[in-house]
Amino acid sequence: MRKWLISATVLLAVALPAMAGEIIDRIVATVNGHIILLSDWDEAVRYEAFMDGRSPDAVSQALRKAALDRLIDQELLREQIRSSDSQYSPSGEEVARRILEIRKQYPGANDDALWKQTLTRYHLSEEELQHRVALQLSLMKLVDDRIRPTIQIDPNSIESYYQESLLPQLRKSGEKEVPLAEVTPKIKELLTQEKEDQLLTAWLQNLRASSEIRTGDAGAAGGQAQ
Repeated sequence: MRKWLISATVLLAVALPAMAGEIIDRIVATVNGHIILLSDWDEAVRYEAFMDGRSPDAVSQALRKAALDRLIDQELLREQIRSSDSQYSPSGEEVARRILEIRKQYPGANDDALWKQTLTRYHLSEEELQHRVALQLSLMKLVDDRIRPTIQIDPNSIESYYQESLLPQLRKSGEKEVPLAEVTPKIKELLTQEKEDQLLTAWLQNLRASSEIRTGDAGAAGGQAQ
């Protein structure tokens, strides 16, 4: 559900006076004229490694490409936000709460010095983390607003999941079986999220088909790459 690079190794049109050995930022993709730079891509790779708990030095080429794909997806969705009359910006409290959840994934969550060391390891500042978390929350609000109201999960689907997936899992693990009524809300939310992911994939495919996405990968697909 993603796309690759743009304009191979195209340098920025305005050449800045560069000192010897200085690396000049370059364009790696454009989405309807919006430029994605190599520095944007590198930052996204580090952020995703941070969120996944991976070492920032252990990122494969496949993971880098996947990160660029998500940058393109994000820009397509941000265009939807900009063209909407609705407000999807999260509150400061929502951002702070999500960052607290992220901190708990790392050792010494309550140690500010250790937390700063963790951010430094991934070349992240507090401000950048807040910005990226706020963006993710905004996109989640957009998706929930546009897609979730269209999803209907019927009782038969819930019972089928209970009988065919949940009960076998409980029996295999030796855990006590739970009544269907007790787990119905959780199953419904799980099935809703699965359907939401499917509809989001289809939505992004439609957005790409009507967008101009330029990449430098000769094998790039979708959109109107030129």
